[in-house]
Amino acid sequence: MPHREQEIIMLRRELEMLMGERQTLLRVVGASAALIASLDSKRLPVGAVESADQVATSINALSEETLQDALNAVRAEIEDEEAGNEK
Repeated sequence: MPHREQEIIMLRRELEMLMGERQTLLRVVGASAALIASLDSKRLPVGAVESADQVATSINALSEETLQDALNAVRAEIEDEEAGNEK
């Protein structure tokens, strides 16, 4: 196999791996955003407030498009779970 074709195959595999990792990270961010939004900061233990603030600050630093992708990734999973529970 020519060297150029090997490079293309390797790049394709790397890109597929990165896209899979992005989807996983989007689900983590989406779930974190949903969790943070549902928390009552007045009821959190003092030690958890700082962590929740760090998560919220990180989420707020995302672009609107990325955050929407993250929320959509979680919403799709929640809808799939709800549909499975209805059966």
